[in-house]
Amino acid sequence: MSNHQILNPADHGELRIRTEAGMELGDGVMACLTIPGEFRQLQGEFPIVFRRDIESGSFSAMALFGFENGENLFLEGNRWTARYRPLALAIQPFLVGRPASEGGDAQVHIDMDHPRISSNGEGTRVFDGEGKPTPFLEDIADRLGALHEGHQESIAFFKALARHELLEPFTLDVPLRNGARHSLVGFHIINEEKLLSLSADGLADLQGEGHLLPIYMSLASISQFAELVARKNERVADG
Repeated sequence: MSNHQILNPADHGELRIRTEAGMELGDGVMACLTIPGEFRQLQGEFPIVFRRDIESGSFSAMALFGFENGENLFLEGNRWTARYRPLALAIQPFLVGRPASEGGDAQVHIDMDHPRISSNGEGTRVFDGEGKPTPFLEDIADRLGALHEGHQESIAFFKALARHELLEPFTLDVPLRNGARHSLVGFHIINEEKLLSLSADGLADLQGEGHLLPIYMSLASISQFAELVARKNERVADG
């Protein structure tokens, strides 16, 4: 369940947020949503894959952290071991809310039932003693803005991928050193052969709309599966 509220100093003046990493704080996830605008930062850390929504048929991009539900191989206790933290995780428990009136400005909402809401007086303040946003909240607002804008831009990105038929289903068989095997199914990746066979006009179309860079970044990220498997083997060996 969630309890979304419009963030404001009158109701949330004393609010504090737990900012450390932790399974119990919402970081125990196999993957999280991402946007093309952060593919450059992601590609050196995580595999980037694409998932189709069965009902709508629309695609979304995902940064992978593990091979099974609830598994985050970049989480060690309360330590995030990657150099980059995807925006969708970094902004929790905040989110962009719909404006009260059409055409109005987006609002910062907060999920008051999220485990990052501090209940013991510890954590980082959202508002200062005068009810003004703290640097922490200002940073969150910037990230929310980037994430919101990125989701809007993703629409054109996925339309371009569909127009050039660049997504293909992807299955990965993961044999581990202890003899166990995992199969990663249900995702798509960029079809590199189709990308390389595009005409000059097709490439110009992608380049002109700013899609070529995130496409190449997502392709580069596939090499991170080797690192993910290595982390999995280490986790299995540690029991």
